[in-house]
Amino acid sequence: MKKFNSLVALTLLLSVLFVACEQEEEETMVKQEVSVKVLDALETSGFNVTDQPPIKFEDGYIVEGDILLTYDDIMRPVKNDVISTDSKQYSTDNLVATNGNRTITVFVSSRFNAATQAGVDLAIQRYNAEGLEINFQRVNSSNNADISITRLNFFLEFFGVLGSAGFPTANGDPFNQISLSGRLSRQFDTGGIATIVSHEMGHCIGFRHTDFFDRSVSCGGATNNEGDGGVGANLIPGTPAGATVQAGSWMLACSDGGDRPFNGDDLTALNFLY
Repeated sequence: MKKFNSLVALTLLLSVLFVACEQEEEETMVKQEVSVKVLDALETSGFNVTDQPPIKFEDGYIVEGDILLTYDDIMRPVKNDVISTDSKQYSTDNLVATNGNRTITVFVSSRFNAATQAGVDLAIQRYNAEGLEINFQRVNSSNNADISITRLNFFLEFFGVLGSAGFPTANGDPFNQISLSGRLSRQFDTGGIATIVSHEMGHCIGFRHTDFFDRSVSCGGATNNEGDGGVGANLIPGTPAGATVQAGSWMLACSDGGDRPFNGDDLTALNFLY
């Protein structure tokens, strides 16, 4: 997720920089190329690679500000029938297998301050309050945790990225990592942080952006349909047309800095999937 008023106008570069944080005090710049093949595949899928170039990150690429896609995701054939201008909510092809009731364990790095930790706790409370077939539980060790929440590197923070996450696996597991900016508490109150964390958790369990069909709804700029992205974009029945910033869905692509608890349409989507 990116904050709308912190979006940076960038010229497309085939080379981008990547910061690997060994420790909080030590950060090393490493130059990583985004190949023409990857750029072409992303563009074919519907992603905008010009105004917001993809950034090489660990084993994949951060696309459109907060979506972490692997190389295999990017190269997967696109389903042309889901590239839609309909504005209802969408999910990915892969969802979390619940078997009727599943607890997803969450580890949070100690590198985050108390304010960010409180935001994570509130995000978990919001999901758990809805009586879904999935619930979240914090654990004290990253060993065997289903999702680890770790510090985003300095380079991505510099470009206004607030957080990033990927989508569920083909085996029915949630995506196992959320990266968050270490500066959230400087910009947001507890509710705002909880909204960002809830948003990234939403990606981990299979939600696409509410304004998937046109990111300009929450991000501004030109009309931009994210497309299938190789991970699917499936209509969630019962969700209404007309995504707006005023409706305040927790899965809007860009943050306005405010608190966005689940609205009625969000709950419809959550209850349909889980």
